[in-house]
Amino acid sequence: MRNRAILFVAPLAAATLLLSGCVQNATAGGDGSGLTVTSTADDCAVSSHSVASGTISFAVSNSTDEVSEFYLLAEDGLRIVGEVENVGPGVTRNLVVRAQPGNYFTVCKPGMVGDGIGKAAFTVTGETVALEGDEQEQIDAAATNYVAYIKDQVGQLVTGTQTFLDAYLAGDTESARALYPTTRASYERIEPVAESFGDLDPEIDFREADVAEGDEWTGWHRIEKDIFPPTAAENGGAEYVALTPEQRSYYADKLTANTQELYDAVHASDYSVTIDSISNGAIGLLEEVASGKITGEEEIWSHTDLWDFQANLEGARVAYEGVRDIVKAKDADLVATLDAKFDSLQTQLVTYGTLDTGFTYYNELSTAQVKQLADGVNALSEPLSTLTSVLVG
Repeated sequence: MRNRAILFVAPLAAATLLLSGCVQNATAGGDGSGLTVTSTADDCAVSSHSVASGTISFAVSNSTDEVSEFYLLAEDGLRIVGEVENVGPGVTRNLVVRAQPGNYFTVCKPGMVGDGIGKAAFTVTGETVALEGDEQEQIDAAATNYVAYIKDQVGQLVTGTQTFLDAYLAGDTESARALYPTTRASYERIEPVAESFGDLDPEIDFREADVAEGDEWTGWHRIEKDIFPPTAAENGGAEYVALTPEQRSYYADKLTANTQELYDAVHASDYSVTIDSISNGAIGLLEEVASGKITGEEEIWSHTDLWDFQANLEGARVAYEGVRDIVKAKDADLVATLDAKFDSLQTQLVTYGTLDTGFTYYNELSTAQVKQLADGVNALSEPLSTLTSVLVG
């Protein structure tokens, strides 16, 4: 977390559009190619995994004993192309999207938290179809999609944090260390959102160096220091004293409560985002990389900065791609440049690992490697900084 202009969040009339096209999340039947989806306790069964481009209707039924959700995800498995939520037990609701050719994923989420179940590849074939609606409708659709993405990431954060804290409180330091950077990815992808809620981000994500004298240090990095204890030389000359079981429980309870508060905030009925906050969020996430991850200051005890780097990059790309088609109509050259720069930086980063397999620790990087990554970040940050002005101009 760095001090910067925060993501602006404001009440907005609930939109019923997705960027891919018109959506009707209702119990009535949809249009176009009709598919069925059955959300069960252990699967997300879709009647077909390949359809032609255009308007597609998913009739989503829930056979579990808890409220469920269904998502159509983009090829990266992160950006939400369409979603229907609050599908009660025994209820069927429809999701209608106007889908472009490409590779996607389908997934259900019983309980509406966690990673979801039954994730499967889904292919759309055929020709590109024109976007429907005027620019304002496309803007409303982008906002709706991005809010759905935020809710999804925070939902994954809730369950991931609990799993991490269970290991931490049980004294399973090895498991807690392994879970630490991967669980934080869901937070790092949407960090500007958390920063918009006043003191919530400082309580969740302040580094020790960020805490003013007399203020309490809580959150992820307080626990990081306890599971990756520094040497005396790394700790200002003082031997690090491990937290007591009571102190561990205190900080774990604080992190659980703050994470739940974030979940409740983004699930409030009046929560929404403005179109410029989406693009500014993309810009802000690259600033996060430049100001903390590429310098090794964010994860000073664990040295897992490249995990955060990857998550920030993914979050920035999701935000960018959410408004990409709107921007392309105004400045196709900028879109071409950003597409290439995002690809180039991702290609650089993948040489050091992935979220699934793990990354090189920051303290194992050479000065030349850090500079190379920094140059890649700067090459993307410069054109990305113009995104909002083109989008709203």
